[in-house]
Amino acid sequence: MKNLSKLAHAYALKNALSHEGKAQQGAVISSLFHEGLKKQDVKKYIREINDIVSSVNKLSLEEQSQEFEELKSIISERHEREGLPELPNAKKGKVIMRISPAPSGPMHVGNAIIAVMNYLYVKRYGGKFYVRIEDTNPENIYRPAYKLIEKDFKWLFEGNAEIVMQSERMKIYYDYAKKLIRKNNAYVCTCSGDEFREFSKQKKECPCRKLTVKENESRWKKMLSKNGYAQGEAVLRFKTPDEFFGMKNPNPAMRDFPLARINETEHPLQKNKYRVWPLMNLSVTADDIDMKMTHIIRGKDHKDNAERQKMIYKVLGKKYPWIAFIGRYKFRDFELSKTKIKQGILSGEYSGWNDPKIPTISSLKKQGYRPEAFFRFAEQKGLSEADRVMDKKEFFTLLDSFNK
Repeated sequence: MKNLSKLAHAYALKNALSHEGKAQQGAVISSLFHEGLKKQDVKKYIREINDIVSSVNKLSLEEQSQEFEELKSIISERHEREGLPELPNAKKGKVIMRISPAPSGPMHVGNAIIAVMNYLYVKRYGGKFYVRIEDTNPENIYRPAYKLIEKDFKWLFEGNAEIVMQSERMKIYYDYAKKLIRKNNAYVCTCSGDEFREFSKQKKECPCRKLTVKENESRWKKMLSKNGYAQGEAVLRFKTPDEFFGMKNPNPAMRDFPLARINETEHPLQKNKYRVWPLMNLSVTADDIDMKMTHIIRGKDHKDNAERQKMIYKVLGKKYPWIAFIGRYKFRDFELSKTKIKQGILSGEYSGWNDPKIPTISSLKKQGYRPEAFFRFAEQKGLSEADRVMDKKEFFTLLDSFNK
């Protein structure tokens, strides 16, 4: 085959730049078929192609980019699949997806990658995309984050996202709490944290689990009342159904997990209007049902939460959405902790949230990156659970190649 070595080298470089610096032999061979390689000749050239792929994978992203610039004119741009894979069970105009940032600070690149995947699918199929700010923990809210998140996502999602605040949806969460209590799928537990952990460890039921629906309704009212239980004295728990092995579930995280608790810390928006706040698995499930989510893409660190939420869906007679879990990007020399970045801003180490030394969306926007660069970053990641460790130089080499 004429120019096989040169073509294989070019396609290996192209594939490597689209997959975090690691070319795949199969993708290179597939591209060579379009250039005239015959299937019966693959055995003849396989060793040479394999050596080329190996040599390309030993190069840094910067070196791959430089070499590809010299060779890209000899290959076609049409052979590799562009974009994310097809979304199962997606109906045109009816895909509903969401992301759920906490207002502990503005968004950074780690948050953006999964967020963008959700947005791109809604953009492709049509439907609705929500940015649902999870602000039901009054103790973990950075007041400026509300506006920072809104600004970041209006830019990143081209103004095509509906932004909602969970703290403005408290009646919905209370209604779902009542539904679960009335169906005998939730109970108010007054055991101490240590006592309940011991029950869970021994796979035994706590005494509160045997309360009647009427007694639980009375206790729930007492949680809501300012003259009722004090903070820390009571928590609303999900009653793990027998079909999921109840308190004998093999996974301790599934055993009668909490749904709501008393927290009298003043909320930045709601002040002291509420004293009982939903925990993640109650608020997320209620919102996903209420907003009619069809598909969910989230970090693989939420696998246990997804299982808890599936149980709540089940007892409420609802069908759980299609779900995929994504691995994380881990940066060796980038600070992603919002708490540490805040400390750095206060100490003068950083000039603000858009300082070029930190990987926030506002910083990268200020440096001239466009939303499309993040779209391509998300597309090359794909629906993979594999984590990826990357340093600053690799990240910017990749992002620069996507920003052209």
